[in-house]
Amino acid sequence: MTTTPASTYRLQLRREFGFRHAAAVVPYLADLGVSHVYCSPVLAAVPGSAHGYDVVDPTRLSPELGGDEGWRELVAACRSHGVGLVVDVVPNHMAVPTPESLNGALWDVLRLGRASAYAVWFDIDWDAEDGRILLPVLGQPVQDCLAAGELRREGDVVRYFDHEFPLAPDRGPTGDDDLAALLDRQHYRLAHWHEANSRLNYRRFFDVTSLIGVRVELPEVFTATHRRVLELVRAGEVDGLRIDHPDGLADPGGYLDRLAAASGDTWTVVEKILEAGEELPASWRCAGTTGYDALRTITQLLLDPAGLPPLTRTYAELTGAETDVERVVEQSKRLVVTTLFDAEVSRLQRELGATDADTRAALVELLVAFDVYRAYPGDPGSKQRLAAATERAAHRAPQHAATIEHVAAVLRDEPRSAFAIRFAQTTGPVMAKGVEDTAFYRYHRLVALNEVGGEPDGAALTPAQWHAQCADRADRQPAAMTTLTTHDTKRSEDVRARLLVLAELPDEWRTAVERWRAVAAAAGHQPPDRHVDYLFWQTLVGAWPIEEQRVQDYLLKAVREAKLHTSWIDGDAGYEQRLHDFVGAVFADRALLDEVAAWVARYLDAPAGSNMLGQKLLQLTMPGVPDVYQGQELPGYFLVDPDNRQPVDYDLRRNALAGLDDPKLLVTATALRLRRERPQTFAGGYTPVEVTGAAAEHAVAFCRGDDVITVVTRLPVGLHRRDGWADTTLRLPVGRWEDRLTGRPARPDLGGLLDRLPVALLVRTDG
Repeated sequence: MTTTPASTYRLQLRREFGFRHAAAVVPYLADLGVSHVYCSPVLAAVPGSAHGYDVVDPTRLSPELGGDEGWRELVAACRSHGVGLVVDVVPNHMAVPTPESLNGALWDVLRLGRASAYAVWFDIDWDAEDGRILLPVLGQPVQDCLAAGELRREGDVVRYFDHEFPLAPDRGPTGDDDLAALLDRQHYRLAHWHEANSRLNYRRFFDVTSLIGVRVELPEVFTATHRRVLELVRAGEVDGLRIDHPDGLADPGGYLDRLAAASGDTWTVVEKILEAGEELPASWRCAGTTGYDALRTITQLLLDPAGLPPLTRTYAELTGAETDVERVVEQSKRLVVTTLFDAEVSRLQRELGATDADTRAALVELLVAFDVYRAYPGDPGSKQRLAAATERAAHRAPQHAATIEHVAAVLRDEPRSAFAIRFAQTTGPVMAKGVEDTAFYRYHRLVALNEVGGEPDGAALTPAQWHAQCADRADRQPAAMTTLTTHDTKRSEDVRARLLVLAELPDEWRTAVERWRAVAAAAGHQPPDRHVDYLFWQTLVGAWPIEEQRVQDYLLKAVREAKLHTSWIDGDAGYEQRLHDFVGAVFADRALLDEVAAWVARYLDAPAGSNMLGQKLLQLTMPGVPDVYQGQELPGYFLVDPDNRQPVDYDLRRNALAGLDDPKLLVTATALRLRRERPQTFAGGYTPVEVTGAAAEHAVAFCRGDDVITVVTRLPVGLHRRDGWADTTLRLPVGRWEDRLTGRPARPDLGGLLDRLPVALLVRTDG
């Protein structure tokens, strides 16, 4: 197996920031202490792609990013500075691009149908559309497009605005054909985009019709689609792999076996979302996940459980919203199953061979009740999850209980059947779209907890529980990734750090929101509903200072994802205009914004700074391989994509690194350099360090190996209210210790140790 990275630094590549741009920042990243550059997908994607997950040709490096020549520059820069490379691999899907000819393999399938050599690449249910693939790309029914002259033939191609579709060589014009008759003979069927959710006959990524599922479970497809990436690994140019959405695959475990064998057991992590209490299948040949589970535990450690009941009351009384998270999740999942995934449910029925209404209802109930991304054959945890989901489904719909049990029996007894595999490939999209992209936009009690893999109902962790989880992590998956911010997080780490303070200030928060609402109402600033109004004020204080347009863009996305008053599919222009007007009016009210800014400065900035440094040091020194998302070595208050994918000012960071005056940069660089300096220390065990005294609950401390100790402040508002650390001390192991952050000898009393910074990184100096 290749060397496990000491750390990674995620770069979001795009046309404006390609391989050469990445090469230019490698010297800075090496100075920061990073051991491996971690790139977003590097293969040829849709032109202008902002993320690279819409691959059109897995056999080529992206020409937009710089192609082979630019890649060589990046590799050379990394090697000359002793930095490794990790790349993001997308095995689950490819793009259905515009124009469609950009994806050569798919173009051949559209042209030749099942006879294409590439037909086996794509997960298409040919029989559902009489041997054709549905292409729901039209703005209106095909007859109307024809009548309007929007579809036209040009030689052996049919064009529709920027789209183009090939004509089959054996199904061309026959003299007096009109275009409608010609299209009716092709290997595809053009349709209105509204038909995607009800009739689509190819597997897609979640509900994204422009991403078509790939069948990498077939050895020849795996070989063809992974050849270029594996060449990079075998050439020593790539040292690690991040696997995107393995739960979309027919056989994730089998895929990882094949990948490990082909890559020589290269360090590999998977973007697997683990729900609370769920464990990665022990048989998977990978180092672990990309770290959302670590993010959740860090957030829970810094959460004050005492503030949750009053926050719940405030949320209920100020919004009238549902406060039962389980009910919100159930309603949200049911909505997406019966609307977004209607076609997927139909395909499940076809696989099961039962098209009756009772079976459909049973499938819906099981999909809604399943509370993790998917089950895996032979995994004990999956067996228990399926049993629990079956019980929940039967309880919610007793009239369908017998059929629910019958369907569950097939899943239980025939876990490798085509139906069971298809069901497992469907539960993930239902979780992603139902929970993360619907429920998390409906439940706003404390949105710092509404994170990928998070728990909005807010189970806090005690230091003892944190230690137990970290010890388990060190034992089972010491080389898994840890993270605080990714390209998919709903909010950046620093926004969450600030919002967590609200759990320590529930009364002050309620007073502030009631005051701002009253001032806004008196000035005539009316939100479209109380629910989005509450989200607005949290967003404002969490990301302050923030520009109006960023708030406008975020809230529009949030209300569309919530699907309560408007949505991406059926938008309510009037509602969206009222929301836009409200945000604009508040931002035009300088006095009100000054009041918000003053409240943030008075109540949030100092404790949020403590949380910011605390969570960063925890992530950088806990068991696992820490990833720093681009730019997050300095404070950054970003919201969900595309807000979190803004260009990074590396000149600013280079200059800041020279002085290390910013506390977050100081913590980040010091910890990263220490990890690179002492890899064996951080590959070693995890031992809690005892804290005693009146304020012991406000600190968490642990030792890595036997020569590095992390000390972090938690619940800083409560600590301040009890007049500080008083007699609280750290039981330091015998020896001489120095705080690498301040350069001072370590002392056991926390009042003295943490008088400059709310965190400490102690290093043994006596050998």
